[in-house]
Amino acid sequence: MTQPLLGARLSIIGSRGYPSTYGGFETLVRHLAPSLVAAGAHVSVYGRFHDARRRERHPNGVWSVHTRGIDGSSSSTLTHGLTASVHCAWDRTDAALVLNVANGFYLPLLRAARVPTAVNVDGLEWLRPKWGPVAKGAFKVGAALTARFADTVISDAEAIRTYWATTYERESVFIPYGADVLPPLGSDRLRDVGVEPGEYVLAVARLVPENNVDLLLDAAEKLNWKFPVVVVGDLSGMSPLESRLRMLEASTDQLHWLGHVSDQDLLNQLWQNCALYVHGHSVGGTNPALVQALGAGAPTIALDTTYNREVLGPEGVTFERSSESLAALIEELFDDTERQVQLATSGRAVVEKNYGWSGVLTAYEHTFADLLHRS
Repeated sequence: MTQPLLGARLSIIGSRGYPSTYGGFETLVRHLAPSLVAAGAHVSVYGRFHDARRRERHPNGVWSVHTRGIDGSSSSTLTHGLTASVHCAWDRTDAALVLNVANGFYLPLLRAARVPTAVNVDGLEWLRPKWGPVAKGAFKVGAALTARFADTVISDAEAIRTYWATTYERESVFIPYGADVLPPLGSDRLRDVGVEPGEYVLAVARLVPENNVDLLLDAAEKLNWKFPVVVVGDLSGMSPLESRLRMLEASTDQLHWLGHVSDQDLLNQLWQNCALYVHGHSVGGTNPALVQALGAGAPTIALDTTYNREVLGPEGVTFERSSESLAALIEELFDDTERQVQLATSGRAVVEKNYGWSGVLTAYEHTFADLLHRS
C-alpha cells in the first residue's frame, strides 16, 4: 500500500500557531498537524511571532514557524498571513493548507511559487457585526480571490458549500470540524468555579455580538437569576458585553464569568455537567464549540440557524432570537433531567456519526494527497 504523504513537505497557514487552544482553527491544527506527521509528512505550522525562535520542533515532529505581523483586531490576520505566505513561498513547500479567506490575497504568490493550496473558507466573515466596512470589504475580496486561485476549496458545512457553489460558482470539498465523544469525566473541577453538577446553564463563546451571549443574560434576568449561569469567553480589549458581565458579577452571585479557559479538562467537565448548554452563535458554518459540547455530552439548545440545525439534526432543540423564547425554553428544560439525558445522548450520536476526528483527519489527508498528485 502506498503512502502518498510520505516525505512530503506540507505547511499550514492562517492559525495562531501550534500548539494552541485558542479557537476552532487552532483546535483543528492541534489534531491535524501530528496526524500528518504520523502519515509520513514533514509539517510546518505558521504562527504569530511570540519569541526569538523563528522555527522550533515539537516532540511529536511538528515544526512551528513564527513570522512577524501587526497586532490588531483587523490587521493581525492580514499581516501575519502575508509574512507566512512569503516565507512559505520562499521555502518551496510541496502543498499548503490555508485557513481563512482573508489569506486569499496571497494565493497568487503561492501559485507563482508553484505551491498548490487548499483553503478552508470558514464562515461568512463579512456578515459578522464586529467588522467595520473596510474589514468586511477585505474579506469579500479575499473570498473572490480564493474562488479564483485556490486549487481546492474546503467548506466546513453543507450550507457553506452551497453558498460557494451559488455565489462563486466554485465547488468545494466538505470537511467539518471534529470532536471526541468523551467518557464520564467526573465533576471535581467544578469546585474551582463554585457550581454543582446539573445545576447551572453554560455558554462558551467569544464575546462578540453575533454569538448572542447578551441574549442569555437577558433571559437570566427575565427569570430573576433563578439558575446559576456560567459564561466562558472573552474579547481582546474592553467591550460593552464585558462591562455588563463585570457589573452583573458585582450584583449577583448567580453569574460566574470565567473569561477565556485554556484548560481543556475544566472546559470538558463544564460541558458534561451542565443542566443546559446554550449555543447562541449565529454566523458561520460548523461551529467547533458546538460539536465539542455535543461530544462531551452537554444537553444542548442552539439558536435557530441553518448551520446549527445542520449540526444538531432532526432531534435537536433550537430557540428563536428573543430573550422571551430562550427564557421559556430554559425554564421548561432546566429541571427535566429525562429530556436532558435525551439531548446528551442524541448529541453524542451526532458526533460519533458525522464529526469524529478520525473521519475529519482522513479527509484532510486525502485532500493533501490530491494536491500533491495534481502538482
